Amino acid sequence: MKSSSKDNKAQQLSGIKEVARRAGVSIATVDRVIHDRPGLAPATKEKVQQIIRELNYQPNIHARRLSLAKQLRIATLVPERSKETSFWDGPLKGIDKAATEISQFGTVVERYFYDQDSISSFRQQAQQVLKSKPDGLLLAPSFIDESLAFGQKLEKQGIPYVLMDSDLPGVDSLAYVGPDLAASGRLAAHLVSYLIGKDDSILIVNISRELDDQHHLLKKEEGFRDYFRTHRWDNQLLKININKTDPKAIEKELAVIFKQHPNIRVVFVTNSRVSSVAPYISQLDRKVILMGYDFVKENIGFIEKGVIDFLICQKPLEQAYQGVMTLYHHLAAATPASKVTFMPIDIITRENYTYYNY
Repeated sequence: MKSSSKDNKAQQLSGIKEVARRAGVSIATVDRVIHDRPGLAPATKEKVQQIIRELNYQPNIHARRLSLAKQLRIATLVPERSKETSFWDGPLKGIDKAATEISQFGTVVERYFYDQDSISSFRQQAQQVLKSKPDGLLLAPSFIDESLAFGQKLEKQGIPYVLMDSDLPGVDSLAYVGPDLAASGRLAAHLVSYLIGKDDSILIVNISRELDDQHHLLKKEEGFRDYFRTHRWDNQLLKININKTDPKAIEKELAVIFKQHPNIRVVFVTNSRVSSVAPYISQLDRKVILMGYDFVKENIGFIEKGVIDFLICQKPLEQAYQGVMTLYHHLAAATPASKVTFMPIDIITRENYTYYNY
C-alpha cells in the first residue's frame, strides 16, 4: 500500500526533529544544513552533518526534486573508447545506469568525451563543459596540469565536481570515487615479491602518448617502487616509457630492452594496455610473468591463454555510477558527500575471471 504525501511529510519532519534534538539546534537550523544554505557556523554545520550520518537520515530527495521547477543538469567528462582498450566502456555503463535512474526526477546527464592520449582534446572538451555551465560534473582527469587548471575554473564558477578513476592533489572537489592508485601499485609489488628470485629483474611499462602528464600511471609506479624501497628488496627495477601505442612500436621497444636485460622475470604494465604487451611476451621461449590492469575484453583473451597472469581491477562501472549519484544527492538534497570513496582492489587470474562482476 502506497503511503500518502502527508505520511511522507510526517516521516520527514520526525527525522528532522530527531536530528535537531540530538544536535541541540532548531529544526530550521537542520533544514538550513540539509539544503546547504549559508549563514551557519562551521562547527554547527559539521555537528548536524555528523548526526545525519550517524542516523543515516535520508531527506526525501525525490519529493524535493519534483517540487523544483529547474531541471538539474549533470555533465560527465571521461575518455572515449580507444582502439587499444575498451576500459571506458565500463564507466559509460555506470553513467548510463545512473542517468536512467535519475531521469524520472527531472535530471539529465550530458556526456562529454576526450581522447585520453591528447591533451588538446581534453582542453577542448573542458572548455565545452564550462560553456555549458552544468549544475555538477563527473570528471575522470587524465592530465594533471590541465585537470588542475580545469578544477580551478569549475570552483570559480561554483560548479561542484566529483573525480573518478584518478584523484588530484590540492583541489576542492566535492568527492573522489575510485582506486587508491599508490596502494594498487604496492599490491602489485607485493604479488611480485613472491614470484622472483634474487637475480631476477622487474620491468615497469608505461604506455601512453602523453606520459609526462599521466597522473594515474605515475602514482601506480610510485606505489610499486615504494614497496620495494620500504622492504629493501635489491632486485633491479627497470622502466620503459612507450609513447607510441601501435603494436609494432610496442613490440620493437620491448625487444630492445629484453635483449639488453635477458634476466627480466616480471613485467608490470601500469594501465589496461597490458594486452598490447601480451603478444610479445607470448612469443618468448621462457616464462615471463605479466601483470597489468583492468577487466576488459582485450585482456581477458590473454588471461584465458595464461599469457597475462594477474589483472588488478577496481570496478570502473561502480566508480562512475557512484560518482553521478553522489552529485545527484548533493544537488537535489544537499546530502553530505563522503570526501573519498575507495574502490576495492581485486586480483583477477585465469582461475577466477569467469566469476568477476565489475
